[in-house]
Amino acid sequence: MPDAADGTGAGRRAGENRVRARLERYVLPAVAVGTVALLLVVFYYPVATVFVDSVLVEGQATLSVFVSILTDPFYVGDLAGLAAGESPLAVLGDLLSADRRLGVVGFTAYQAALSSVASVVLGLPAAYLLARYEFPGRRTLRSLTILPFVLPSIMVAVGFVATFGQSGTLNAVLGALGLGAVDLLFTLEAVIIAHAFYNAPLVARVTTAAWESVDASAVETARSLGASPRRAFLDVVAPQLYPSVLMGAALTFVFTFGTFPIVLALGGFQLATVEVFVYQLLRDFEYAEAAALAIVELVISLGLLYAYLRYEARHSARSRGIRPLPRRPLRPPSRSLGDLLPRAGLAAYGVVALTVFVAPIASMVYASVSGPDGLTLAHYEFLVRRQATAAAFQVTPWDAVRNSLAFGVGSLMLALPMGVVVAVLTTREYRGRKLVDAVGMAPLAVSSIVVGIGLLRGLVFGVEIGGTRLAVGGAVAIVAAHAVSGYPFVVRTVAPGLESVDQSLVESARALGAPRARVLTDVELPLVWPAVVAGAAFAFAISVGEFSATVVLATGTDQFTMPVAIERFIGRRLGPATAMGVVLLVVTAGSFVVIDRLGGAEGGF
Repeated sequence: MPDAADGTGAGRRAGENRVRARLERYVLPAVAVGTVALLLVVFYYPVATVFVDSVLVEGQATLSVFVSILTDPFYVGDLAGLAAGESPLAVLGDLLSADRRLGVVGFTAYQAALSSVASVVLGLPAAYLLARYEFPGRRTLRSLTILPFVLPSIMVAVGFVATFGQSGTLNAVLGALGLGAVDLLFTLEAVIIAHAFYNAPLVARVTTAAWESVDASAVETARSLGASPRRAFLDVVAPQLYPSVLMGAALTFVFTFGTFPIVLALGGFQLATVEVFVYQLLRDFEYAEAAALAIVELVISLGLLYAYLRYEARHSARSRGIRPLPRRPLRPPSRSLGDLLPRAGLAAYGVVALTVFVAPIASMVYASVSGPDGLTLAHYEFLVRRQATAAAFQVTPWDAVRNSLAFGVGSLMLALPMGVVVAVLTTREYRGRKLVDAVGMAPLAVSSIVVGIGLLRGLVFGVEIGGTRLAVGGAVAIVAAHAVSGYPFVVRTVAPGLESVDQSLVESARALGAPRARVLTDVELPLVWPAVVAGAAFAFAISVGEFSATVVLATGTDQFTMPVAIERFIGRRLGPATAMGVVLLVVTAGSFVVIDRLGGAEGGF
């Protein structure tokens, strides 16, 4: 009897092992299918809804909305003359004249071009400093170049108001020096400087990586053949930097072409870009025109991004097997002119960098605890009082904080598994991998406001299926929009780690009979766990700071978040806006610390 029982138990265990092995064999494909299905529901279907809205007016398919936009001088400026039959040379002459009309689309491209130039001008000295000099805090300073992906743009806008406004810190300093006051708010200059705050670190990051990939032996060979340091730089180093500088400028142009929160807060409707007008059209319930204008912007952005990716594929820097250029100490070993001049230039740049990069955040913090009579906590007290006395239609601070944290956790629960699965799929060798990569990373190229419009018109308003209208609540739609924005950052953080895993460990586990899913959970993910945690921090921080889709989906509901609360306060009372901005800063700073400590330097960004 014991022998029979033992045999029965062994047979049961063997059967359970076979079932478990079968389940583990199919679990990864099942999760991949689930991820694709989720993307179809929360991204591709909403974006397709925007396309349909732009060509289907009152049940009739038509391109009349597109035609009206592309022939309206309000949108396309003097280019509308082409549709009116004017010759291309005459239109070109109008564009080059002093009284040219750019239109909304032209102005959007114009401010994006100026922002790209400003970002390159501010980013290149930072790249030179990080790539060529060694000094205490260099690693931390380099980690700060990840800030564009973490800091909420509406919070930065509050900092710029506190710095460059009529009663801001810049005018306080100018007044102390006996100089006249300036007011940069609602000017193109303020918008460009704010864009440079965001994108100059991006330029510095990609250029620093290219500079560190220059082979020192090539420079030494040029010098041994009689080239001067300047000639060696121009002939050897500079050609390897140009592609990265252009890549950074191209990315800046794409990002600032689709700008929304910064222009809305610092420029107003008198300096409105395409996305600001899309938002205004939505508020006016002009859904067809808003959708068509959003599609025009999307086509331009995708075209620019495609050109950038093609250029990047041809000019990607390769750093394996090279000996990087040695870094010099920042403190000069001698007082010769050749040692002092570059450092004097860096010192002057440091003053500019402090004004552009540090002053807005410091001014926001200071403005949140200061008033006419000195230091005070009155602005924070106002937030507490507002919680108890706000009318039904007003933003209440604690609800905004609670919603932001809840949406952050909810989007993290979606974005993290989605990002890990897509990272696995894009790091395996199989036919169609590039297509999967392009499909999975498409949310990076699509504006959040387009996703917000699609979710609003699709899932929130509801879908008719078999005579039944299915709709989701605003909170669910906001979490979905945040997850779509955040999961590509998980992919770009985790994928490089998976690619660097020693494949012999994977092959050994497979040889011992472990299914593919078991190898992933027991071998690969533990080795790249810091990158997974960093990707999770990315997803959470992006959700907490997301504004564009949220302001579309939260309008008319009580699902407002901290960024939406800041936007509501900033136009009325700066003090409470800065106080709410500091709360948001604390949350995002915590996420940045996690990214910096666990995976910021190793991630794909």
